[in-house]
Amino acid sequence: MLVLPKGIKHIPGFLDRGRQEEIVEAIRGVVAEAPLFVPEMPKTGKPMSVRMTNCGPLGWVTDREKGYRYQPQHPGTGRPWPPMPEILLDVWNAVSASDKQPEACLVNFYSEEARMGMHQDRDERDLETAVVSISLGDSCLFRVGGKERGGQTVSFRLESGDIVVLGGEGRLAFHGVDRIYPDTSTLLKNGGRLNLTLRRVNP
Repeated sequence: MLVLPKGIKHIPGFLDRGRQEEIVEAIRGVVAEAPLFVPEMPKTGKPMSVRMTNCGPLGWVTDREKGYRYQPQHPGTGRPWPPMPEILLDVWNAVSASDKQPEACLVNFYSEEARMGMHQDRDERDLETAVVSISLGDSCLFRVGGKERGGQTVSFRLESGDIVVLGGEGRLAFHGVDRIYPDTSTLLKNGGRLNLTLRRVNP
């Protein structure tokens, strides 16, 4: 039996196919208004392998000049991020165990070659409210550890419709995506994986 670090909760199959399709349709509307862009690593300007956008009052961005941060507008269009779809707020309210509402939903699109190195979600001023992650589309190998880089990690597969909650002692756990399993879902017509991460930014 898989034993996850304290504070990390995996909820397999939380979203049925109908709700997954509803969320994908809502995200298509978000992307039409706030196009996917390729973020850059601070200082080096190296492009990340995912494409991303956001919805909600704030959005997470990164580039060579200013680094990791939240801001109220899309870096390419200069327009405010689209509102967060109600269905995402429903998921948050069901699993986050928080009275606060999310202020940012980071949308990451992974092609079959994309990865995400081990990292902490620590650019928020509120480091107590849980982070809620929604997996849609192709499966991935997800890895999670403790609060220190380089410690023991656990890897498990995330399927379309799964939820991961990083809360309590696990709020600052290092985590990442080691690989995508192509053609494991028919949800996205051109393949790939969508990961939606709902976050509270301000206390």
